[in-house]
Amino acid sequence: MDAPDLTTTLDGVGERLRATRRQRGGTLAQLSAATGISVSTLSRLESGQRRPTLELLLPIASAWRVQLDELVGAPPTGDPRIHPRPVNRHGRTFIPLSQQPGGLQAYKILMPPPTSTRLPPLQTHEGYEWLYLLSGRLRLRLGTQDLILTRGEAAEFDTRTPHAIEAAGGKSAEILALFGPQGERMHVRGPAKPE
Repeated sequence: MDAPDLTTTLDGVGERLRATRRQRGGTLAQLSAATGISVSTLSRLESGQRRPTLELLLPIASAWRVQLDELVGAPPTGDPRIHPRPVNRHGRTFIPLSQQPGGLQAYKILMPPPTSTRLPPLQTHEGYEWLYLLSGRLRLRLGTQDLILTRGEAAEFDTRTPHAIEAAGGKSAEILALFGPQGERMHVRGPAKPE
């Protein structure tokens, strides 16, 4: 954001604060009691005599239960559509469905039928995984359990428990999966294993 736009945005905060307070029917004294910010500071913020800071705006946004963006008149965010770039790992196709770095990541996984009668090895890593079967059948080996999931079923598990998943029934499977950072690194970003 260019400096003139930033100045214009900050100059409009006081008016939005006053409008929000009046819309809610509150007084400066009530807002002061809810936020711990003095009445004089709130008054100066509304009149534009005090420059807004996060330390002041966050408690106000919380007290009024509004988004911070609403108080500062933030410009709209960019295009929310995700343009996935599929990743092929371990014979599976991972299609990213989220783009925010860090935290949970969503993937659609296209899983071909097994090419061998050998069972994939059980693996462990830190974190949790959540799976939802869109089509096909899925074999989930989790610790001592050997489960078959069918379309519309979901599973959630602690990945410190030894686990392995593969398509079942001789056909492909499609799943939605949520991985934490450790699971994403293990399944999507880790080195490919020999087939």
